[in-house]
Amino acid sequence: MMFVLFQETISQMTLSSLVIWLLGVAMIIAATVLIFWQRNQGRELQSELEQLHKIKKSNVEYEMVVKSMRLSTWHMDPKTSVVTYDYDYRDKRGGEWTPEMSGSNILESYSLLVPEDAERVAKSLNDLFEGRVEEYHEQYRVYFPHSERTYWEESFAMVSKRDAEGRPEAVVGASMRIDERKNMEEALVAARNRAEESDRLKSAFIANMSHEIRTPLNAIIGFTSLLPDITGDEERRQLIDLISENNQKLLQIIDDVMKISKIEAGDDQLSISTFDLNTVLTAAIERFRGKAVAGVEMLTQYPQDTLAITTDQSRLQDIMGHLMSNAVKFTQQGTITVGYNKLENHHVRIWVKDTGKGIPKDSLDQVFERFYKVDEFVPGAGLGLSTCRTMAFSIGGTTGVESELGKGSTFWVDLPQK
Repeated sequence: MMFVLFQETISQMTLSSLVIWLLGVAMIIAATVLIFWQRNQGRELQSELEQLHKIKKSNVEYEMVVKSMRLSTWHMDPKTSVVTYDYDYRDKRGGEWTPEMSGSNILESYSLLVPEDAERVAKSLNDLFEGRVEEYHEQYRVYFPHSERTYWEESFAMVSKRDAEGRPEAVVGASMRIDERKNMEEALVAARNRAEESDRLKSAFIANMSHEIRTPLNAIIGFTSLLPDITGDEERRQLIDLISENNQKLLQIIDDVMKISKIEAGDDQLSISTFDLNTVLTAAIERFRGKAVAGVEMLTQYPQDTLAITTDQSRLQDIMGHLMSNAVKFTQQGTITVGYNKLENHHVRIWVKDTGKGIPKDSLDQVFERFYKVDEFVPGAGLGLSTCRTMAFSIGGTTGVESELGKGSTFWVDLPQK
């Protein structure tokens, strides 16, 4: 009996151990599966985190690029014409202005553009919306709010999504201000125009100089060739006087050209000194008193007995020489008066007034240009007044003229008195 009971007990213990062992194995297998599953989940989560980090990094880099380029990025629904702005870092210098609001209609933006530009921009965008073109690119002027001032802007756009039939469903684009680029373009165009004008002036200068130098030179050569055949003392003296006169004309032309060239090239140095203006003007009068037509009276009109002025005395003397020569040349009767008036801001206006033939109104703006002559029949190269203007500018001055045809002219130069 006892043996049977012992045998049953052993059997029960073996069964229990087997159950426990099986349960343990099952738990180990479950734990192993759970570990592998958690590891896979962890890998997937790590991958998603890495992707999220890359997306975030990409967005940061994208925003940095947009910001550094001062761009405005946007997308638009072609069906509703509603614009949504993603970023807007456009340069806001040049006046207070508020960029367009996200969710606004593009038609509202057209009213901000210069009319002729608005029409062109609207047509280009409409072509993009209708699928007639693949890309949009325009430059246009935009008004500052409550102002007539404008700034330049440039936009790019392209279709980002199409429906099943190929019609545009979404458009993406970017805009930026381009004032600096436009200013640079205008400066380059102006520089090119100046270069072309310089070439034209050089050609005209050479042509005029050839003509002006040839005139006295021909006279010198012609009269010199006649001298051996002239036996009378009076005729020989007249020919010699004519040769001498044309020599002086030729030297004057060359001297004027050299002075203008040196000043414009910056090779002619200023020699600044302080001197009495009355003395210099009186010397100019005396220098030309004997060259005036008989009967023409030389006068002075000084507001004070002496006036100290600080400038380049030699250039002022040259300026007065040209102005006096011009007055003497065109005044056949009446008076030639030299004077000055003190102006504001420590400037003085020196003037030469004559009662000569005067200048037509349509020629007043041209008399200071090189080789311009109001009367082609009057001797001269047309360089005197141009030289005056160049010299006056080199010492900080300006020139001008007032004239009435048949009643005379007043030429003046304004100089800082210092």
